[in-house]
Parts: sequence; C-alpha cells; structure tokens
Amino acid sequence: MKKGVKGLGVLLLGLFATTAYAQDHPQLENAQLKIQWRNDGQGYALSDLLLHGAQGDIHISNPIGQYTILYSKEKPDSVPHFPSPDWLDRYKAYTYQIDHWKKAFQPVAMNTAGEAITFYPAEAKQEGDGIHFRQETERFVLDADWKLDPNMKQDVLVAIRIKAKKPGYYSLASPTLYTIREDALNWAILPGYFQGKTLEPNLALSYGYGEGIPDKPVIVRERVASTLAPLIQDKTNVNLSVIAEPRMARDPWAKDHITHSDWKLGLSLMNREGKLSPTLYHPVLGQQDSYLQVGEERVLTFRYALSKGDWFDQYKHAIYDVYHFKHFLKLKDTKESLTHRIYGMLDYVRDDSTSLWKVFPYQGLQIGAQAYLGGVVGSNKDAMKNSDYGAMWMLAKLTGDATLNKHRLPYARNFKLVQQQTSDGFFKGAAIGQYYLWNRQRFTEEWGDYVEPIALTYYTMLDIGNILLYQSDDKELRNRLRAGGDKLLEWQKADGSWEVAYDRATEQAMFTDIKDRRPTFYGLLVAYRILGDQKYLAGAKRGANWLVAEAANKGFFLGVCGDARFAPDFATAQSAQAFLDLYELTNDQQYLEAAKEAARLYTASVYTHPIPSEAEKFVKGEKRADWQISQAGLSFEHGGLLGSANGGGPILLASHAGMFVRMYGLTQDSLFLDMARAAAWGRDAFVDQATHVASYYWNAMNKGAGPYPHHAWWQIGWITDYLQSEASVRSNKLIHFPRGFVTPKVGPHQPYGFKAGEIFHIPAVMMLPEHGLTVGNERIDYLCARSNDKKSFFLILLNNSVDEQKALVTMDFSALLPGEKAPKTGMILNETGKQLENINNRTANQTIRIPAGGLRVIQLNN
Repeated sequence: MKKGVKGLGVLLLGLFATTAYAQDHPQLENAQLKIQWRNDGQGYALSDLLLHGAQGDIHISNPIGQYTILYSKEKPDSVPHFPSPDWLDRYKAYTYQIDHWKKAFQPVAMNTAGEAITFYPAEAKQEGDGIHFRQETERFVLDADWKLDPNMKQDVLVAIRIKAKKPGYYSLASPTLYTIREDALNWAILPGYFQGKTLEPNLALSYGYGEGIPDKPVIVRERVASTLAPLIQDKTNVNLSVIAEPRMARDPWAKDHITHSDWKLGLSLMNREGKLSPTLYHPVLGQQDSYLQVGEERVLTFRYALSKGDWFDQYKHAIYDVYHFKHFLKLKDTKESLTHRIYGMLDYVRDDSTSLWKVFPYQGLQIGAQAYLGGVVGSNKDAMKNSDYGAMWMLAKLTGDATLNKHRLPYARNFKLVQQQTSDGFFKGAAIGQYYLWNRQRFTEEWGDYVEPIALTYYTMLDIGNILLYQSDDKELRNRLRAGGDKLLEWQKADGSWEVAYDRATEQAMFTDIKDRRPTFYGLLVAYRILGDQKYLAGAKRGANWLVAEAANKGFFLGVCGDARFAPDFATAQSAQAFLDLYELTNDQQYLEAAKEAARLYTASVYTHPIPSEAEKFVKGEKRADWQISQAGLSFEHGGLLGSANGGGPILLASHAGMFVRMYGLTQDSLFLDMARAAAWGRDAFVDQATHVASYYWNAMNKGAGPYPHHAWWQIGWITDYLQSEASVRSNKLIHFPRGFVTPKVGPHQPYGFKAGEIFHIPAVMMLPEHGLTVGNERIDYLCARSNDKKSFFLILLNNSVDEQKALVTMDFSALLPGEKAPKTGMILNETGKQLENINNRTANQTIRIPAGGLRVIQLNN
C-alpha cells in the first residue's frame, strides 16, 4: 500500500470508530457540563455526569437517565386513601380544608395511579448539537431530544414527545437524571409547598404544613407552586432542579374566565419509585389533555439545571433566566400612583358608610371598629374588628384629620381596652379575641374558642405598642402593655417557645400536633422598647433563639390564620422583620442571618409564573392586557396544600414589600427589590375605582374591599412602609424615618410619623397634606415632610418605573401650610442631597426629570 493510501485508511478507520463510539456512547459537553450515555444492552442509560469547575470536575456518583411513562386504560379513580381512618378528625371543623385533604390523598396526587412504564431508550443518534433518543412499545412511541443550552451553560434542554399506539390516559415524567440518598440530602424545596433538610413521614406536617419533605412521591398542582422548579441540593452543595418550560403549566386566566385550578403540570421532589429526584409530569394522569386516542401526541419540555453553590442562586436562575421575572417591570403602566391611592383611601376610611364603621356600648365604654362579613365562628354577620392600629394612628398624625382624631381613634382605643382580659385567672393580660360580635356582646376568635399567645403579641402588645409610639403618656395603655408582657413571659416555656393556643374552657394546650413557629417573641421586644424592662428583652431573645433554631434554620414556619388551621402564611415574612428588629436592638449577628434566611424562604410565597405578556384578556367584559391581571409578583395569604391560594390565588395585600426593599438594602440581592416592585407597581386592575381599595384575593379582580372593609387600613400601612423604604434605600439612608412595630397579622409593614427622621441630615417630620400639591404623573409616587424648625418643606419624588419620567409638579405653599410665610428659595436635589438646580417660581408648575427607579427631592426654604 502506498503511504498516502495507508494514511487515508487509518483516517477512515478512525472516523468510523469515532462515529460508532458516538452512537454507543453519545455525549453532550460544554464548559460547565458533560453528560454521557452508554447502551449496555438494556437501552441508553447515563454513564457519566459531571460538572466542570474551577476547583476541578465533580462527578455525580449515580447517574441514571431512566424514563417513566404513566399509563391507565381507564380514568384513575378519585377515592382518597388516607393513612388512617381517623385522619380527617382533627380537621373536621375546618371546612375550607377538608376538600384539599381529600384531593391530596387521591391516587393521582399520591402518585399511585396507573401503571409506571420505566425504560432506557433503545435508540440514540447524535444530531448536530444534540442527541435524539427513541423508544417504541406496544402502547406508544417516544422521541426525546436533549441538548445543552448555548446561553445558560448549566442547563440541559429536553423535549419529550409521545405518540399513542393504544388509547388511554398518559403522563410523561421528566427522566430521572440521578437520585440522592436521604443521608446525602442537604436541602430540598418545591417552592410554594414544602422545603427542608430531611424527609418527614408525618404527612400532616410535611405534605400539609410544608415542614420537611414528604416521604412519599406526591405530585402537587402548579396552581400553588410559586416557581415551577423543584430543587434538591446534596451535602456537597451540588444543586439539581428540573424547570418546566413556561407553556407547560396552566394559565390562571386563559382568556375570559378563571382557569386557576386547571391541572396541566405536576411537580414532585421524588420520582415514581419514591427516590429523591426532582420530577415534572405533563399532562397529569386523568387530567386535561391526558387522554390520547391512537395517533395523538403530547409533548413535555423542560430543562435540568445543575450547579454547585448556594441553592438560592439556582432558584433565582429559574426565576430570572427562564421566567424572565424582571421583564415584568417593563410592562407595568401605572394608572394611579400609590400615593394617590392613600389619599383615596383616606376618604374611604373616614366615611362611616363606605368603611362600615360601627360604634357600640360595651362594659361602660363606646367601642368602635369596622364590620367584618367574612367567616367567623358564631357570627351572624355581626362581627367587627380593627386591623392596623399603627396605620390608624399614623394617618391621623400625618393628616391632622378631625374625623380620624375625634371619631375613630378614641373608640378604637376603647376597643383595645376591652379586648384584653383584666380579671384574674389564667388568661389575665391576654387578648380575648380578634372579633367582637355585637349581637352576642362578646369577643371571639376566628375559628374556635381558644386563646393564642401570638394573639396576645398581636392584639395587646403590637397594637398597644404602636399607639404608645404616638401617645407615650397614656398610662393606662402602658399598664396594659406590662400586663400583656408579664403574661407572655408566664406562658413562655423553658426552651423559649410557646404553645400554639389554649382552650378557653379547660385552659389546656391545643393544637399540640404543631409547634408555634411564629414570631410570638416579638411582643416582648415591644414591651422592652416601650417600658425598658430588661426581663422583656431577655424573654424576647429566648423566644427568638428558639425560632432561629426551629424555624429559620430548618425552613419550617407556621401561619396565623385560624380558619386555615395555621397553614404557613405571611407570618414567615413577619418573622424576617421581627429578627431584623431584634438585630437592630441587640447587634447580634445570628438575628440578622435569620432575618435574611426567613426573607429568602418567603420569596417562595411569591408567584413567578406565568410570564406576563401583552396578550388580550377579558375580565367581566372589560379588555385587559395579560400583565395587568398577572399573578406574577403577588404573594400568598397561605399556599401549600391547605392554603387559600388553591382557590383564590394570591393576594393583593403586599405587606412584605417594604421589608423586601430593606432586605435589598442589606444584601444587594435584586430579587427582593424586584419582587417588592412587582407586587406594588401597576396593580390598577385590582383596585376599585370608587374607593381606591384593592381586592384581597386575586380571583376577586377589582371588587374592592368586599366583606373586609378594614383591609383599607392594611393597604394604607403597607403602601406607606413600601414608599418610605424605597426612599431610604434609594438615598442610602440619607432619607430615613423611624419605623414602628409590625402590624397584626398580615406581615411585616410598620408605621411611621411618630418621631422625627432626617432628610439629608436635616431633622424633619412626615406630613400628608391634602391641599396645595399636584404631581401630574401616576408613575411618580411622593412623600412630604417638614423640617423640625419649620424652615423647610420637602417633597420626595419616587420614580416607580424602569424608564426616566417627567413629573409636572404644582405647589401652592399657602395651601400646603396655611398661615405661614411663602418660601424664599427652592431647589431640586438628587438622591445624595446634591443640588441639581434652583426653583425660582415656587407656586407655579415645575417639570422635574427623575431617572428610572430613582428619586428627586424638592426643598423649599422659608
């Protein structure tokens, strides 16, 4: 053979060998991942899976690559199979939850329905930058395409198509890339449902309360999965998540009616065999689109994401890179500023008829509150309550409004006095109920005749504490606060915790199957700040230490809504702020870290899907863009298996927004800031135009307060807290006003205005003038303040959009501050206090340019 021919033969042989190897050992590889398959006679299984890293390669020890198809000739039955005959006994009084439990234990949800067909594909072919797999059985033909994402190199893109050869119900599962042993588990989370570091066989705790990972391969619905990306991290800090492509899940308002409960995507942290491996299912067996006639096809598309490091970074990867969460802010076109909503709700709350304000005699006092038409045990539409005492006293202070100061606050204070038990006995000092029933002339709890220690924190310590910030010389309230603090210390256990509740009749502990993983300790922090007694601070620290260990460090939290039997809720966000307040008081680093962790976990109570768009929708016959009614950015009242989000969707009450902005200031993690803004900006489609009050539940759209008129106070409270937090963070705390105590019970927002703050080192007090000021751009929110020496007036302008805005500002100083001299000078300042320009005409129109997400301050000097 000639030399050249011999060389060509060797080259051809080498090419043939490489091609054959590629078919026997197909692989995908980039700078971050390598995935290789091998056919050992049983089909193509994964033989090598590794992560490339700066510190060397990380080999996954047990790569698998097994496929699973669920099949049932008949539609799966819907009979629940409970772990024990008496399973529902403890929930029988909780009518909102019984149906959830029944559906949760049906065969499909428990992942026992149908036949599981498992296999490794018989054929594989490397095609371009991907690999095509194929498997044919007597029931179906499956084709699967795998490739590495060219832009997100930690991701593997997978599309699986199934074509039926026999009719029946089919469900495609994402293949098991690998499994993690229980003893190798470091962290797992199915956002919106459950999270933890261990498997929990008590399904009431794990499946129902989200305390740990269920030890069964349960499949949950996407309607309460906040981010469609179940994630598992092992003890080497390798993260694996399976992220559904957005179109796989239901659209909660597909066109012109609610479709929130459609079940198109199932999510699990285990495969069908009960081994830890995040898994998706589409369609869901027996649900929409799962029945296939011969020749019909279904497709499941998703991505695996693999990384080493903080699980939160990979979680954010799904939110930002797959669900494009930040893009949502670009779509928002606010029609009414948050500031203007506050002014609108001021009119609402001081109108007896719209706010359903009631005054009744009780124990020699005239007590006032708002009618409550929601569910309360024992109520015959005669319940009444107050919600946000901090917001009530704040608004009265900032406006000086006579109706609030004379016809609201005195009667609300009386309500607070009679709400606390003063007679001797086991409950002396405690709050005796959230609600007053005026027909029966008694106080009651929401869902039973019991008393919670956290209710003492809420309705005695917090409310009284917030009042005392504004009227510190109220001796009677100070005595009531001390009585509450002493009772809280008396009820505190040796380990720092409290019981969930006590039966009023027997004085025995109730709900002993769950632990009080709530910020009950915060009431003692309030007592210490107001009264100064060290015993209260010591008790607060004991309670906080227990909560750090048992809640923040484990990812376990309890809620405060009695009608949901305390399913986890916004108390998690409140815990974050409670830890943060204790850190600011003690400078103990563990409380700061616990605050950050609780806040990170609370982001899983915020929807990040579907991706908002400008698609045309209709609500009650009115045209809406999809983004206007989007769930993205809204948080749960309570999610998980048992929460109200299953039916009502998320809520419009964004108490967490200010806390998230503060967390951004502490961590520089943009997710907190983006989630706060997504919740707060441009939610006009949910605001009743007549009252300026937003609906509570998403599914109510724009019905306003409905049966919950007191919610307007919470809305005034959270909006003010959010705007103040934005001003503080945008100015690097050069604009800063002291915060009060968190509000019962919806979250961490706090009142202002009880004490002077600073604007660019000038002591100033907040104000909310009703006359003499117009800001002509609804994307611009604003706050007002007056220097302590009354020589300066400040208008703080906040651009709540992602584009530069111009605001036409008109100020009439004589109307703003009647009877005072007109200002002599005026100027526009940037976020650092630097003067940008002078204002020569202080009573005429002034156009101000404000950068995207920025602020400007107009300062008028006397």
